[in-house]
Amino acid sequence: MYETAFVLIVCMNEDAMVSEKEFPKNGSAEKESANKESVEEILRTKFPVWNRLSEPERKRMIQSAQFKTYKKGEQIHNGSNDCIGVLIVLSGELNASMLAENGRSISLFRIFEGETCVLSASCALVSITFDIFIDAQTDVTMLIVPSDVLKKLMEENPWVEAFTYKTSTERFSDVMWVFYQVLFVSFDKRLAKYLLEEADDKNGQRVLRRTHEQVAKDLGSAREVVSRMLKYFEQEGLVTLSRGSITLADEAGLSDLADRVE
Repeated sequence: MYETAFVLIVCMNEDAMVSEKEFPKNGSAEKESANKESVEEILRTKFPVWNRLSEPERKRMIQSAQFKTYKKGEQIHNGSNDCIGVLIVLSGELNASMLAENGRSISLFRIFEGETCVLSASCALVSITFDIFIDAQTDVTMLIVPSDVLKKLMEENPWVEAFTYKTSTERFSDVMWVFYQVLFVSFDKRLAKYLLEEADDKNGQRVLRRTHEQVAKDLGSAREVVSRMLKYFEQEGLVTLSRGSITLADEAGLSDLADRVE
């Protein structure tokens, strides 16, 4: 739950992963050939309308694509100031958010391996009128096809245009769900549900390794509000707090709170 360029996220094993360092711009002909073959395989298997493209359209995508990596926390797409292109994520996870004028932000959805996102292509999507920010939730490796290539494909190929807008519509459903949660669901219930969804297993315990500031950003709230509610949860025996992490002490209790009928 928790994308103006066109974003595809694909799942590949370690043997198939490629980084930009493996294919330097001044590399040998063999490496350049391997690069093109890798790009073509990714697009062929992960771009849903690849079979609907003409041969010149396919070559345009392959020749323009570049591999790139981002570190955890780096900004990938800066609202209307960016239009970086088609992103095919080979590893990692992205977070899409909106930013208010006062500096507060709210996470709209996450973009996981194997998922597709097109909301980072605002310059190609004329109907998109609000800014989406995309950050690396973890270290990320991606294949990038410039947005001008996507725009040209949308103009030439109705299959690409239909797929792009269909995917945008699906993402807007995620956005509306987040807005519903913010407007109509109490914060303690939202926080309990968030903790249950985001915590990872570690040595038999569920632990969320994020600061209160990060949790507040994800939930569209203030750090002070998150800290007060977590302190209350700790007093109730639901969580244990430590620097940079939150341990779920009573999952059953959190589930009861998350499922509470209001």
